[in-house]
Amino acid sequence: MSQEPQQLSFALAELIALRGFARVHSDDEMRSAWKKVAGEELSAQARPLQLVRGVLTIAVSSAPLLNEIVSFQSADLLARMKQMVPHLKIKNLKFRLNGM
Repeated sequence: MSQEPQQLSFALAELIALRGFARVHSDDEMRSAWKKVAGEELSAQARPLQLVRGVLTIAVSSAPLLNEIVSFQSADLLARMKQMVPHLKIKNLKFRLNGM
């Protein structure tokens, strides 16, 4: 049973997907964008965990900060993340308490 040769570009794309190299780059880019959008003080207390189906989950260090972000900053943070990294297609932010 012989296989036909594949184009190099197809084989490389498949390898990148299988090894997760593209995801690592996207995760680094997402974290960097979050730090710029959130600012140094907030990003020290709230860090991005994962991006799944357009929902970026952010771990927040304390309940009062979580309440403040959800109540007053969420919409602005989302808009700025969408603007900074539109190719990541972030649709929503989800915040969760996580004692960092």
